[in-house]
Amino acid sequence: MGLFTSKNYIFLSVLLCVFSSCKKNSSATTSETSQRWFKGNLHTHSYWSDGDEFPEVILNWYKTNGYQFLALSDHNTLAEGDKWITVSKDAIYEQAFQAYLDTYGEEWVTYHIDSGRTQVKLKTYEEYRNKVESPGEFIVIRSEEITDRFEDKHIHMNATNIQNKIEPMGGNSVAEVLQNNLNQVLDQRKATGVPMIPHINHPNFYYSIDLEDMIALDGERFFEVYNGHPMVHNMGDSTHISTEEMWDLINISYLEKGKPLMYGLATDDSHSYHNIGKKWSNAGRGWVMVEADTLLPSALINSLEAGKFYSSTGVNLKKLQYKEGTLSIEVAPEENVDYKIVFVGCKKGQTTAEELKIVNGTSAEYALDDDMRFVRCKITSSKLQENPIEDLRYEMAWTQPILPVP
Repeated sequence: MGLFTSKNYIFLSVLLCVFSSCKKNSSATTSETSQRWFKGNLHTHSYWSDGDEFPEVILNWYKTNGYQFLALSDHNTLAEGDKWITVSKDAIYEQAFQAYLDTYGEEWVTYHIDSGRTQVKLKTYEEYRNKVESPGEFIVIRSEEITDRFEDKHIHMNATNIQNKIEPMGGNSVAEVLQNNLNQVLDQRKATGVPMIPHINHPNFYYSIDLEDMIALDGERFFEVYNGHPMVHNMGDSTHISTEEMWDLINISYLEKGKPLMYGLATDDSHSYHNIGKKWSNAGRGWVMVEADTLLPSALINSLEAGKFYSSTGVNLKKLQYKEGTLSIEVAPEENVDYKIVFVGCKKGQTTAEELKIVNGTSAEYALDDDMRFVRCKITSSKLQENPIEDLRYEMAWTQPILPVP
């Protein structure tokens, strides 16, 4: 029985509520009364590629677990046209299909049985979007994971709010493949006038994308500092740096070259909805909290590009403010949980980032001066994640790097 289709669903809904900011008062306070905080995941998979659940079931799980937006980003597809899947003979998936049919009914589910195997027609983006969306409460953002390769390297890039499918372009190096696909997203944005963003996925997946590849990019503003797939090596290893260390080194290089800052996303990259644990890529592990004035793709993207968001695997912020040269952080605390707030940054003349200030508590601030290149904040709690990957056992949050006020 699966995450969405059995008694496990009830148990795991409670278990994963840790990740869902279900409490309305758990988000960071806004600097303007017209602004709100919206929770979302920008990297998710369904039966349209290599996920193992129907899109509308996945969307309803996120919707009922406190998310306001979701990007279903299946590989090299926009969920258009006809696609049929054959339900696995495994009892887990047969029972999951039956639950899907019971929930949505014969009028919605198109299927037939052929030679004892159940074949189901998937709903398109327009169909599942219209079925699940609630204006002002929950939206689905059209997205694609542009999935490419160079030799044995896996090169993946998400395109959020994309309007037309992009075919992977390839190239003569990892950096060239990345740039070719990045340019396609930026060109589509320019041609359509629709706000959309590319972001680099899990650079340490098979250690396919290294620091120099990231530094070489022009026009990229986002990458995944945390990805919830068990094979992406967020923490690196003895010969590869972590994504967090990569993040700071990218920004040091970008600032030297006059490029905009790179921002760090946390995502699920969920594929597995029926087997739960550190071996599988499950829902509810990582998300972004975006400050915007309305729940629309364009508003969310504008805020993401302005750095008005933080990424989390469980820690919620009550206050996140940068005012008069001071970065102020306040955690929305949970009972019997301790917090460590670390300000990380790079000073002018330095080539690496360092921990600038550490506060054990629920609030802290850091005043930037002209000697700083950038400062960001990482908050770690003493609360264990319910469903962790790697050795990332404790709930965390990352704010975006900021520049000193001129």
